[in-house]
Amino acid sequence: MDPLDQPAFEQFPLIDAIDHEILMHRDAHFGGQFSIMLDYYRQEGKGVQSEFDIARIEQLAALEAQLKQNLAAVFLGSMETDRVADARAAYQKLRGIYEIKNPKTIYPQLMADLILTEEEEPELEMAAIVAQKDKIVPALIDLLRSEELYDPLFPGYGQAPFLAVKCLGQIGDKRAIISLFEALGQGDFFADDQIINALKAIGDPARQFLLTVLAGRPLNEDNEKAAIALLAFKDEEGVADFCFELLQQPDIQKDPCLSTYLVLVCAGLSDPAKREAFQVMAQQPTLHKSLREDMKAVMHSWEEVN
Repeated sequence: MDPLDQPAFEQFPLIDAIDHEILMHRDAHFGGQFSIMLDYYRQEGKGVQSEFDIARIEQLAALEAQLKQNLAAVFLGSMETDRVADARAAYQKLRGIYEIKNPKTIYPQLMADLILTEEEEPELEMAAIVAQKDKIVPALIDLLRSEELYDPLFPGYGQAPFLAVKCLGQIGDKRAIISLFEALGQGDFFADDQIINALKAIGDPARQFLLTVLAGRPLNEDNEKAAIALLAFKDEEGVADFCFELLQQPDIQKDPCLSTYLVLVCAGLSDPAKREAFQVMAQQPTLHKSLREDMKAVMHSWEEVN
């Protein structure tokens, strides 16, 4: 008999996309056991997914008990089961690192510690990595570039790359600049803040890289990402001036997002003559209304400081 024809299903909404994610999450991280998953969620562990409602997990657990069938086996498609298998294999690979006797280097174990930690802010694991300084940077870059580890289904619950970002920022090695820049937009706004902080910590090499990307043509998403990152550098010499020069170009003014971020960087203008030119530009009748309002907000911020 098809499970969907059984009476138990009358008590529950039909399995939807979130339910599929719950089942995959259970199988990847909690050995396929709803009891373990529910304990973890009730304790609000690091890997808790905000879109998963505990009441719904409980319903699925009750449904599975009534049907006496593994819901994953019934509902998950082949691509979904393959993803779960890949996640489990990643766990096995990481755990296998600890079984290596007399390892040639401690770096793999340190990276495994960082990925597998259940701490939101794993200070000890990060400190151990940062203590290795520039020698461990390639391993951190590899972690940052790993597409799998951005996936909450895989070890680290999608958070490991951004722990690597924090480590890279503390180490301050310029080899990480490109990888950090490429990671912008991969996570949420908080993650982007961490990346920008890391770029700021690297200092002048990161600033020069961002200015070069910002000036690139044709205009694309990289220009916008560079402008966003340069907000952290707006008070450094030459950054606001350079952004103001770009802002005066007609093609850039036609890009509403890029021009807005450039205006925000221009808040760092300190030369009275440049500020006056900025104020004159804000009065141009051809200027888009929203951009004019953004410029007025910057000018107002100058007045508040003065």
